[in-house]
Amino acid sequence: MTGSSTLVVAVLALAAGTYAFRLAGPLLRSRVAFPPRAERLLETGAVVLLAALIATTALTEGDGAAGVARPAGVAVAGVLAWRRVPFLAVVLTAAATTAVLRLLGVP
Repeated sequence: MTGSSTLVVAVLALAAGTYAFRLAGPLLRSRVAFPPRAERLLETGAVVLLAALIATTALTEGDGAAGVARPAGVAVAGVLAWRRVPFLAVVLTAAATTAVLRLLGVP
């Protein structure tokens, strides 16, 4: 096999595996039952994982801190999302907040 055909086979295998994995959820949902406590723990775990991802992305850049502008934009987005503002407005306002702070010289 050449390099490009190996790449195509790898991409197709990953695509098929991803499709099968995503299809397994709806198909197995009625067959697999978790105790209520386990369901609560899984839901909480998903929220904690998402919060950790947001914190890592918002607060760090490379090996150091991201400065003040980016976390301020994320904080504005969090408040607007909590207030149930439409998604596009949340994204645009957060980006504008970060851009204005950086324009003013805030790192």
